[in-house]
Amino acid sequence: MDIKQLDWNKLKGLIPAIVQDGSTGRVLMLGFMNEEALEKTLETRRVTFWSRSRKSLWTKGETSGNYLELKEIRQDCDNDTLLVVAKPQGPCCHRGTLSCFARDDEFSGLEFLGDLERLIARRKEEMPEGSYTSTLFAKGLPEIAKKVGEEAIEVVLSSGQERQRTIEESADLLYHLLVFLTQREVTLQEVVEELRSRSRPEAG
Repeated sequence: MDIKQLDWNKLKGLIPAIVQDGSTGRVLMLGFMNEEALEKTLETRRVTFWSRSRKSLWTKGETSGNYLELKEIRQDCDNDTLLVVAKPQGPCCHRGTLSCFARDDEFSGLEFLGDLERLIARRKEEMPEGSYTSTLFAKGLPEIAKKVGEEAIEVVLSSGQERQRTIEESADLLYHLLVFLTQREVTLQEVVEELRSRSRPEAG
């Protein structure tokens, strides 16, 4: 990124920076950057803004510990707005929610899949009693893989049943596949990237 290409004059030295969760696609917050904040973000890989109220640089998470780890930055077609793709280390909003724009149980599009993936990962880490997900992890990879196979068969069999049955069985398959991927330490993002690579012209 060429910082000098950005239009710093439109807002008198500031540029709006929209922060997006790189794993789920959820829009987290809106902040403002000046050149120094952008340079520090690129240097430290922790998202830093210019605080208009305090008139100083502000690294998100410097007091709460909920840093935003930078993954990439994109500039819009007019070079006057930034899209900051990051990995949040905790709630982004001062209210304690993941996003400043929605409650944690509100999702747009396919955001829920990313949220479900993180929930499954927490279940593996914490292994709470009474959790079905925890019981799957306790049984180990062979049993999890077997369960994925069983659910895949149920999806196939649903082709001769009512449409709602296909929806239900597909939901079961997606859930158990996420558990399997988590056990294998494979992220949903990696699977998506593989699909994306296949869709490129050179991939046929």
